Amino acid sequence: MSRTAPSPVSPSGISRRRLLGAGAAVGAVLGGAGTTARAATPTTTVSSADVTELRARAVVVGTGFGGGVTALRLAQAGVRTLVLERGRRWVTGPNATTFCRFANMDNRSAWLTDHPVVGGVDKTWTPYTGVIEPVVGNGMTANVGAAVGGGSIMYHGMTLQPTKENFTRSIPLASDFYGDLDRIWYPTVSRMLGITTIPDDLLAADPYTSSRLFRDVLPKAGMTPFKVPLPIDWRYARGELTGQYAPTYTTSDIAFGVNNGGKHSIDVTYLAQAETTGLVEVAPLHVVRDLSMDASKKWVLAVDRIDTSGAVQERIRVTADAVFLNAGSPGTTRLLVKSRAKGLVPELPDAIGTKWGNNGDRIWAWINPNGDAGTQQGGPACIGATDSNGVASYTVVHAGSPIQQAGVTALTVVGYGIVDGVGTWAYDADQDDAVLTWPSTGDAALQVLITARMQAIAAAGGGLMIDTNASAPSTWHALGGVPMGDAVDLYGRVLGHKGLYVLDGARIPGSTGACNPSYTIAALAEHSMATIVRQDLGRVF
Repeated sequence: MSRTAPSPVSPSGISRRRLLGAGAAVGAVLGGAGTTARAATPTTTVSSADVTELRARAVVVGTGFGGGVTALRLAQAGVRTLVLERGRRWVTGPNATTFCRFANMDNRSAWLTDHPVVGGVDKTWTPYTGVIEPVVGNGMTANVGAAVGGGSIMYHGMTLQPTKENFTRSIPLASDFYGDLDRIWYPTVSRMLGITTIPDDLLAADPYTSSRLFRDVLPKAGMTPFKVPLPIDWRYARGELTGQYAPTYTTSDIAFGVNNGGKHSIDVTYLAQAETTGLVEVAPLHVVRDLSMDASKKWVLAVDRIDTSGAVQERIRVTADAVFLNAGSPGTTRLLVKSRAKGLVPELPDAIGTKWGNNGDRIWAWINPNGDAGTQQGGPACIGATDSNGVASYTVVHAGSPIQQAGVTALTVVGYGIVDGVGTWAYDADQDDAVLTWPSTGDAALQVLITARMQAIAAAGGGLMIDTNASAPSTWHALGGVPMGDAVDLYGRVLGHKGLYVLDGARIPGSTGACNPSYTIAALAEHSMATIVRQDLGRVF
């Protein structure tokens, strides 16, 4: 009779198989265990000859942080604006079942694929316009949002402002803007999103035991902890503690969206205000396929209106005086790389498709730390840390995991920092798409620093750290591809092309000063829109 050899046992007394399983589970929660899924090719239910013609003064493509800011400020300036979003609108509220749960993952989690967009989950389903698309490149997968509200729907909400020094290292051309950003535009975004930190009474509650454990170990590892600013109405988390609401925040079951409401995402803040003006139409399930320029130098968008299966219901041609691209770094970059390669827009800058970066993202699993980590891990990610000496330009954050493997305690710890934008996008005619290439050396120096800090945390707090991205690098914070200075000016105007703007993360070359990008993307969009409205309105569009 043959025997199965036992799994090797780690120094902590746990089998290697179980350790790797726990690490994969933690990585999957935040996209660390990537997949090679690609979006399904859309089916067509309309004749290619049937095209609806639309005319617009201004079109905004995408509804994330850049798009939400752009739409609101155009509306307040009196500009009637069409906002195109490929994803659907997700309405949530107390005890809603809008989004799938991690333990019962379904097609609402994935953009037009027949299987999960995170690893370690063995399921298939009918493709649906779910909330996350993994854009698979060479050496890197960029996880991107697909929803009204963009990435704000499924992000944890970490709203961090870089120091002036780190901002300048990441975006040197915009360093002179930092004073205005600090005094005016970061605070404006903070007010719009209702940014606060976790109240002490909640942090002291049982579901946040892992956050307190992480916080208390950090000084022993040479790091200074801080509360992470978040766009959360904490009354909902308190309501979960009393049983008023089903657990969502207090179990960190927020990877695909927050079912209980209380999250001040872009759809319920900037976009909602824009729509109340009566000047903004948000069009969900509208996929922009191509951008071109016509003979009269107007902008033309080829758009497919799809249903939730991805089937094309209508082909639309939108002609506009001004187009504001805010489809996220991969979305905006892919569209412009295609336009240049196919000759749809003449003389687009050569720098389009360059200076892309992953914000230094790395997701680690902290396995079996000493001390009590609790039976569940509350969220969103509310405790972070920086180097106590103020020398290294990186940040680490604990993000709770909604799932645990029996017999193993696993905490998610995320690191990110400053990297150069060395990634590139190139057109692939067979796919009619742009493909990302990221060299493994692109963030190697930063990852040496982050690895050392993760190991210091484990040395101080017990257990061990597993790099969940070691074999499958991924990022939630794609930046660059249409870089400031080389492809757009300091206000997002595409060089040599009046009426074409990029106001999302695509114009930021690679990283945002050792912070999550959302706050800086929105603040820069606010700063740029103030100038665009003042200088271009009535002249360019």
